[in-house]
Amino acid sequence: MRFRQAPWGIPLLRAPLNWWQERDAFLKDGVLALAFTLLSFVPTLSTVGAQIGDLPERPANVLGVGLVLAQTLPLAARRRWPAACLAVVAGAFAVHQALGFATTFASVGLYLALYSAGAHQVRFRRALAGVASAGYAVLAVVLDRLGSPNSPPDYLAFWLALAAVWLVGSTVRRRRTEEAERRRLAAEAATAAERARIARELHDVVTHHVTAMVVQADAAQFLLTSAPERAGEGLTAVSDTGRRALTELRYLLGVLEATGESASADPARAGRAPALGRVGDLVEQARRSGQPVEFSEQGERRPQSVDVELAAYRVVQEALTNAIKYAAGKPTRVLLRHGGEHIDIKVTTDGPAAAPVTRKPGLAGGRGLTGLRARVRTLDGELEAGPRPEGGFEVRATIPSKPLQE
Repeated sequence: MRFRQAPWGIPLLRAPLNWWQERDAFLKDGVLALAFTLLSFVPTLSTVGAQIGDLPERPANVLGVGLVLAQTLPLAARRRWPAACLAVVAGAFAVHQALGFATTFASVGLYLALYSAGAHQVRFRRALAGVASAGYAVLAVVLDRLGSPNSPPDYLAFWLALAAVWLVGSTVRRRRTEEAERRRLAAEAATAAERARIARELHDVVTHHVTAMVVQADAAQFLLTSAPERAGEGLTAVSDTGRRALTELRYLLGVLEATGESASADPARAGRAPALGRVGDLVEQARRSGQPVEFSEQGERRPQSVDVELAAYRVVQEALTNAIKYAAGKPTRVLLRHGGEHIDIKVTTDGPAAAPVTRKPGLAGGRGLTGLRARVRTLDGELEAGPRPEGGFEVRATIPSKPLQE
């Protein structure tokens, strides 16, 4: 049998609870102290409390009422000043027991003050525990001199109960501290990962286009003296490459400024996104930089997730950048194979079998392949790069396919 939830049930209480949770701790503790104070004057709750003296009971008077208030009202500062709260509450409890006033619910404030000191006291924790234990020992001696029927085992058992309450508070404090430390470390790790991701994106964008621009500018400079009529083509190539770099940088900055949802929903930004369909632009740019590149594509291309499209694009981009840097003028082949479960990318650059590919003067090596390998691994893919036995260099990547659902 199913019962319908009353419309005035939990959802109706959620708003007041949320409001209460957002209040200041001092206000919450003030309300708690007021509640303890009112409950202390309820006769039926007099049996609920802490009792250790068992001295002959004396009638209530103004002093007794003041001691009751001294055990409850300081709880309003139990989290702001836990040591002071414990000192006042424990002192009032000790005097209340030594004078033989009747037990009230206010004595429960001693347990709460001890817990709060264990959970919220920051400095001099051991010293506070030692002073509290010494104060209790003095109280036990005073009660014994005043004729308390309790024996040493009784005093020891009560002390153990008080120590257990302190330890509960200390445990809560330790777990809270450990949780805060875990959150801090997680935030630092997330920040470091985000910085590394941004660094990889900037490296892939800037290095590729700047490398192409340097090569194209060198070629244009050479043509100024050897074939002036063709120098304009080289300068045009530099200009086009610069515009592509600005387009990709604007896209990257837009993604960094927006959330993933808004970035993907913006048609203008999505149109500038590096993707598999733009690999041909990379090949054309490399050709205009003087690199002979042969591009072939096999299988049916299907729209992939943004991460897969971008990773595949960056693999080709980094491989062509390295080819221009270290094997300028050497034949390069780009093969893009679309499979049902994987996208395979292979970029090979020819070179002498006995000597490694040479680096073009003025172009320093970077960390592109290392960051690229990390990017591919986040997608459960693999990337291998290294010299070929017959000479030259090869970059191979396998990225799991994640087609978009239409």
